[in-house]
Amino acid sequence: VQLVESGGGMVQPGGSLRLSCAASGFAFSNSDMSWVRQAPGKGPEWVSAINADGSSTYYSDSVKGRFTISRDNAKSTLYLQMNNLKPEDTAAYYCTAAGSWGQGTQVTVSS
Repeated sequence: VQLVESGGGMVQPGGSLRLSCAASGFAFSNSDMSWVRQAPGKGPEWVSAINADGSSTYYSDSVKGRFTISRDNAKSTLYLQMNNLKPEDTAAYYCTAAGSWGQGTQVTVSS
């Protein structure tokens, strides 16, 4: 299982970012996928999940209405569109599947 996240960066409050996670080494199109984040000094926090065919999505209360999870099974890629970012969204973001995590991509929201 290989999961490679990208798309992180530094943005001002209210800004947007789109994270991507390129997956390989397992049956991506048959796998539920999730995003998890970890802020400095805190434990992991589940952010969002999507089922294998993309028909069902789930969000934590902290991101509901601002983040959108999606996937492209033809490209074996998971996405997280993040809008109206807040300083409390600052964290390393990881995609997860089949018990594995990627290396993460850092998102920093600061003025």
